[in-house]
Amino acid sequence: MTRTTWLKLAALMFLQYFVWGAWSVTMGTWLGQTLTFSGQEIGLAFGTTAVAAMVSPFFVGLVADRYLATQRILAALHLIGGGILLFASYQTSFGPFYAVLLAYALCYMPTLALSNSLSFRQMKDPGTEFPGIRVLGTIGWIVAGLLIGTLGLEATAQPMRIAAGASVLLGLFCLALPHTPPQATGRASMGGIIGLDALKLMKDRAFAVFVIGSFLVCIPLQFYYTFANPFLNEIQVSNAAGKMTLGQMSEIFFMIAMPWFFRRLGVKKMLLVGMAAWTTRYLLFAAGANPAVMWMLYGGILLHGICYDFFFVTGQIYVDRAAPADLRASAQGFIAFVTLGAGMFIGSLVSGRIVDAFATPGGHAWNQIWLVPAAGAAAVLLLFALFFRGETKSAKEPART
Repeated sequence: MTRTTWLKLAALMFLQYFVWGAWSVTMGTWLGQTLTFSGQEIGLAFGTTAVAAMVSPFFVGLVADRYLATQRILAALHLIGGGILLFASYQTSFGPFYAVLLAYALCYMPTLALSNSLSFRQMKDPGTEFPGIRVLGTIGWIVAGLLIGTLGLEATAQPMRIAAGASVLLGLFCLALPHTPPQATGRASMGGIIGLDALKLMKDRAFAVFVIGSFLVCIPLQFYYTFANPFLNEIQVSNAAGKMTLGQMSEIFFMIAMPWFFRRLGVKKMLLVGMAAWTTRYLLFAAGANPAVMWMLYGGILLHGICYDFFFVTGQIYVDRAAPADLRASAQGFIAFVTLGAGMFIGSLVSGRIVDAFATPGGHAWNQIWLVPAAGAAAVLLLFALFFRGETKSAKEPART
């Protein structure tokens, strides 16, 4: 890979996640404080990405893999998405806003897989080359949060408009990416596209427990992604979006340190540590629902590196090891469908209703709200510890290199 290609792929990742981080982190604050949407409506709005995560594999598998060059599809999706996102920023009632945001999510979510696949196609050894490029995505998310927080735009529609402008810029930039023609041939299988071919792996108890546990734990996980920023703003934490980027900073550290932890802890212990970190985060938020004990809030935010890397990244590695070579792609698609799609969607419904249930005349009883996902994550942690063996028959084979 040439230096020019590396720089282009790094810029792609930076802008890809800058766009997402710019609009999604603070959207709940804008919807709740300014547009006075209910908690359930806010949850449904965040659930649009989960719906799109369940639908996007069809698009990638049926269109992107077979008919059009990846960089051209990326350009079209980001250009169209930028216009849709700008239109969404001017909606003030829930029905129209939800419909427009869903349309945007259907444009954006396929670009996550497409940007990864385009990058992999330019690399000789993705295992060693991709992490250094992907980390620019996390930096893009951090820059977006610092920008929005520093400018004090969290309760306004401006973050969505900034994201829309960045999306258009990214769309134009995609036209300059290396040409990446489609590779797949032949008829597409519905089961292969969304990973249903991997259902046969559910016959293995360890893999089945992993899938069920991952699905269940994603329900309480959605509380953080949807309501962390509204929570911090409601208790009057200054520059909440900027402070939340500490979570992505810790993510970078733990991503770099993951090989060290993996050798010493193994899959099961790392997954358990990740689930325990989610429980601890919510307990810290419940106890720290007061700026006077800001250290607890900082602790909950900084745990993001363990929460994300030890659960999601370790889970992806486990699936790669557990699945036979001919089912690895289907298995990754299946687990993404179950977690980022179904699990997060149910979590968006549940979290919104819980927040509404604990509404008070002055805001919300956040100390009680955060105890709900803490209990949920702890229950899944216990079940996982009892029933997950930590390896499958296929996982005993050497991992793909």
